[in-house]
Amino acid sequence: MNEAALGRVDPSMKNPFFLSALGALVMVTCPAFAQSSAQSGALFDTIQALDTQLFDAFNHCDLKTMAAMIADDLEFYHDQTGLSVGKEPFIAGIKENICGKVQRTLVAGSMEVYPLKGYGAVEIGVHRFHHPEDPSNVGDAKFVTLWQNKDGVWKMTRGISFNHGMAPK
Repeated sequence: MNEAALGRVDPSMKNPFFLSALGALVMVTCPAFAQSSAQSGALFDTIQALDTQLFDAFNHCDLKTMAAMIADDLEFYHDQTGLSVGKEPFIAGIKENICGKVQRTLVAGSMEVYPLKGYGAVEIGVHRFHHPEDPSNVGDAKFVTLWQNKDGVWKMTRGISFNHGMAPK
């Protein structure tokens, strides 16, 4: 039986230099560790501006602006209400369930943006929902938004809002 099968560790694995070098190699070759690029730069600024514009419209029930920012074939997934397909049902749901009832803010420091080659970008973050008629009713949820850049025009094509719960006090 070989040593690996017996659970013995290769002596080189105990060497601190070997482990440090292995860690450095992983950090250099794995872009997932490059969090700073998700938090700054032109793409981050563009998506942050789009998020601000979309949710300013959301908060002020500006359905015309919202509709212009959303793809006709939008897919929106919500952990409590399920799947909504298409721009029109989504906008109708905002008009019926959100307008004048809920305000959304982005939790500071939670937004991450990553490029999607040949498509656009993915935005990930946490948003907070306030209910103006009941100030004690404040909830948080995680979200993922896919933004497509087609001929220089950005549109939301997919959205996921999940893990809804009361905001931490």
